[in-house]
Amino acid sequence: MKSKKNFSPEIRCYESLSDDFEATKNQGFRLEGNYEWIYDKSFPKKIFSSLLYALAWSFGALYCKLFLHVKIKKSKAIKDFKGQGFFLYGNHTQPVGDVFIPALVCGTKHIYTICSPSNLGLAIIGKLLPIIAALPIPDKASQLSDFKAAVFKRIEEEKCVVIYPEAHVWEYFTEIRPFSSASFYFPCKSLTPCFCMTTTYQQRRHGTKPKATVYIDGPFYPDERLKKKQRQEKLKNEMSECMKKRSQRSNYEYIVYKEKRK
Repeated sequence: MKSKKNFSPEIRCYESLSDDFEATKNQGFRLEGNYEWIYDKSFPKKIFSSLLYALAWSFGALYCKLFLHVKIKKSKAIKDFKGQGFFLYGNHTQPVGDVFIPALVCGTKHIYTICSPSNLGLAIIGKLLPIIAALPIPDKASQLSDFKAAVFKRIEEEKCVVIYPEAHVWEYFTEIRPFSSASFYFPCKSLTPCFCMTTTYQQRRHGTKPKATVYIDGPFYPDERLKKKQRQEKLKNEMSECMKKRSQRSNYEYIVYKEKRK
């Protein structure tokens, strides 16, 4: 990996590849027992949600361009899915950018992101996320059926559902961490196509922060010939391998991650 002259990258040490570096005081936030995953059931709420989403999209476009220096290289195939729902899987490397980058990838197609409930505990923005695009993971088994129904409903509505299978954010990390096959339950259950979104980092001519190049690959299809668990495992392996190959396009480490010595 390259490094800027006279620049010393931040060092972060980890014990496990599942460590959480973005833990906050809101980590203990829990969903209410009567939480509703579908906010825009009525026409007025649908309009309000759409307006907020448009504002968030505009802000995100500026943020990604000016602060993260994002360039998106789309798969031509994704343009053929305007009238169809799909899942978008990405490596989780930006605490704020990962909220907006999928929306830029999908353009006019509304995205909904599966996320931790702790995001809803954030000041101000936490209350807006469910209105705009958040599908928080339930805390209780009794809520699971409503959560699943909401995910499948968004796919039926020809939207994009975003999943970060690495779970936790590792800011500016240049490799791909292990995935759980459980993250591929939804597309394998509904036999829905998937795309992968790999964020890579390159050195810029000016400044120490890298530019981000986001590659979109796919579509990937669940193998209907296999049983459920085998289907999930195969899809996971295919998408993970694709993202690992794309991650090799990174050539600059802004933050260096090192395993703690035991």
